[in-house]
Amino acid sequence: MHVDTLWKQTRGKGVTVAVVDTGVNPSTSSLQGQVLPGKDLTGVAGEETDDYDGHGTTVAELIAGTGRGGGLRGLAPDTKIIPFRVSNTQLQDKGGVNARDMEQAIRAAANSEAKIINVSMSSDYYGSSQRDAVEYAQSKGKLVFAGSGNGAQEGNKEQYPAAYPEAVAVAATNAEGRVADFSTHGSYVDISAPGTDIPFWCDENFTQYCESEGTSASTALASATAALIWSKHPEWTGNQVLRVMFESAGRNAKWKPGQVSHYTGHGVVRPNAHITRGLGKPGDPDVSPDTGKRVGGKPGSTPKPPAPSDQGPEATASGDSPALAGSAGKADDSGSGTSSAYLIGGGIAAAAVLAGAGALVARRRQA
Repeated sequence: MHVDTLWKQTRGKGVTVAVVDTGVNPSTSSLQGQVLPGKDLTGVAGEETDDYDGHGTTVAELIAGTGRGGGLRGLAPDTKIIPFRVSNTQLQDKGGVNARDMEQAIRAAANSEAKIINVSMSSDYYGSSQRDAVEYAQSKGKLVFAGSGNGAQEGNKEQYPAAYPEAVAVAATNAEGRVADFSTHGSYVDISAPGTDIPFWCDENFTQYCESEGTSASTALASATAALIWSKHPEWTGNQVLRVMFESAGRNAKWKPGQVSHYTGHGVVRPNAHITRGLGKPGDPDVSPDTGKRVGGKPGSTPKPPAPSDQGPEATASGDSPALAGSAGKADDSGSGTSSAYLIGGGIAAAAVLAGAGALVARRRQA
């Protein structure tokens, strides 16, 4: 991703990312000074800074970690993080959790100063109220990035909130730039990012990193990419940021114009391709490049929120092969590489893991 080059132009300053996850520990060496006050929605004892798993803290570090003290350095190290703590399956199994914490967290994040909402968790189950929350966030001009899931070899079920049309579903690629074998795929996948061979806090004790993989890391890197572009163009809307991400993504040379893969969506995120080479055009500020509807535009515009639907998103392309979804990292040496070693902090190659899960009883930690 040529971070040494792109960081000369932007490191994400002025952009805040909401991390809806297991909580974010602001005391790790990499996150000191990076975390703003957030909110706990779990319904159990603890604050938004009490990460009961280590997952949310890793996601935050991948986005905004400074690399101090040998910790992970994020792709957008000048961004700030607002944590919104929700429950995963393990916490739910203990009982007494808030069954609506995910939708409430997304709404709270939509009402915060954050421009980007990162949800590195997923569920097998559609929820109309949860989708309403994602629609609400989009109507407020926010970008909601969510992991497509890690169940490609376990039934490949659509995952939520990623599969809601208003969310940006992020798949995982491996070190060769091809879709990772675990990455859940389908017509709802919008974009992809590296998600294998990644340091990840082993547990809530924060004593060491473990190697892991999953679309959680991919989602964090997609959110960080959006933060870099938005920092470079603070006058843009979320629609314009997302359109540039789609148009500048690394794609297989065999793809036809406008083709979208069921495995990697529009391609692999390449922030450098836009920031230093100008690839991608912002286009209409009031039209979502994801849904094609007028929503989330500039203040004073009259966006029309999408009508609620019980159906999943329609297929948008013919990328039926994992091989077709690959090769983006091999295309050239001008910003399309997808090596997992592009984020360095104290000698540790940075990128994280896991695609958690969305609704109560079905929200799980996948490592």
